Amino acid sequence: MKYDVIDILLVEDNPQDAELMIRSLRKTNVANPIYHVEDGAEALDFLYCRGAYGDREPGNEPKVVFLDLKLPKLSGLEVLRQIKTDERLRKLPVVVVTSSREDPDIKAAYELGVNSYVVKPVEFEDFAETMRRLGYYWLLVNETGK
Repeated sequence: MKYDVIDILLVEDNPQDAELMIRSLRKTNVANPIYHVEDGAEALDFLYCRGAYGDREPGNEPKVVFLDLKLPKLSGLEVLRQIKTDERLRKLPVVVVTSSREDPDIKAAYELGVNSYVVKPVEFEDFAETMRRLGYYWLLVNETGK
C-alpha cells in the first residue's frame, strides 16, 4: 500500500458503517485518499508508523481522523487520549463518529480534546448525509495549521 497522502483515517470496526461512510464521503466528490482500520491498536500503529505500517513516512498525518468509540483491542477514547497527549499528533483533528449518546462518553471525549462529536443517525439516508457534510467540512472548509 502506498501511504504518500492519506487525508482521512477512518477507525471503524463495523464493516457496513465503514462502507457507508466511505461511499458517503465519495458522494461529496471529494477524491481525497481514505484509509480504513478496524481497531484502536491498528489506528495507533498507522499514526505512529509501526507494525504493519512501519514503512509509512512519519510526519505525513491525515487531515482528519474519524474515530468510533466502541472498538476492539483499544477503545476510541484511549486512541483519542494518546493522540491529544502526543506533541506531534495533538493538533490532528479528531471527529468522534459513534452510536453512543451517553453523556459520560461525550464529556470524556471533549475533556480529552476531541474536535467534534457526532452521533451516528439510525436512518440510512440521515447517516449518509451526515457523513457527506462531515467530509465536506473537514476536507474542504476547515483550515489546518499544517
